[in-house]
Amino acid sequence: MPSPELVFTTIHCHSADNQKSAIPRSRFCIFRGMWGELSVHRQNPAELNESVYQSELLTITTDMRMWKVPDIFASGLGNGRVDMSGGGGPVEAVFWIKETATQWRFSGEAFVVGNDIDDDSSNGAKLVKKLVGERMRVVNADGEEKWSWSRELTAHFGNLSPHMRGTFKNPPPGVPISTSFDNPELKLGQSVHDLHDEVARKNFRVIIIKPEKVEKLDLFSPSEMRRRWLYTYTGNKNNAHPDFWSEEECWP
Repeated sequence: MPSPELVFTTIHCHSADNQKSAIPRSRFCIFRGMWGELSVHRQNPAELNESVYQSELLTITTDMRMWKVPDIFASGLGNGRVDMSGGGGPVEAVFWIKETATQWRFSGEAFVVGNDIDDDSSNGAKLVKKLVGERMRVVNADGEEKWSWSRELTAHFGNLSPHMRGTFKNPPPGVPISTSFDNPELKLGQSVHDLHDEVARKNFRVIIIKPEKVEKLDLFSPSEMRRRWLYTYTGNKNNAHPDFWSEEECWP
């Protein structure tokens, strides 16, 4: 897949005329690999975890000031603060593979990894580690104790180009240009080389998508031969064996 793009959809809750409503909110994002299996860019300067886990947990990166994060929290499990780790809201991620005319739809929950992820006093971090961790399969038990969630978060930040890291020091996304703000460090076109830049890291987040259902739609074949499959997660008995997914073929 030349460009690993996906459409990421959240539930956006808002109030209007004293009535609450929920609408889907979609945007294109770049797929950053499976959680725990980062494909490391050759110029990534971050300290890296050993290869300890495998998972089917999709990741994207985002700025906490964008609507993805509050959407995931508002529709989620009510744990954690928007400026920290947590979430659990329902989401979908859809890939369209043009070369094979195949659509993949991942439906499940999303969790946000923030700078507090290794803080034992953070309820949101505990939630993420529990519900995401149960789907992380150990493939190298010798390195499990040394594996760090914070190190993995920083590695994702380091995998971005300095210019892309600089976007986390942009003015607040979506705010009218006519609105003034007090922070002189927020401006367009910056490059960030320090992986622990205070402003950029305050805004940087990794979103982990925990799928419960996966749908594959094959449109490559002639119309009378097109096929659709639905895969449903049914759990696993222990962390040493692959997770079990049921497969059912459906009408396309």
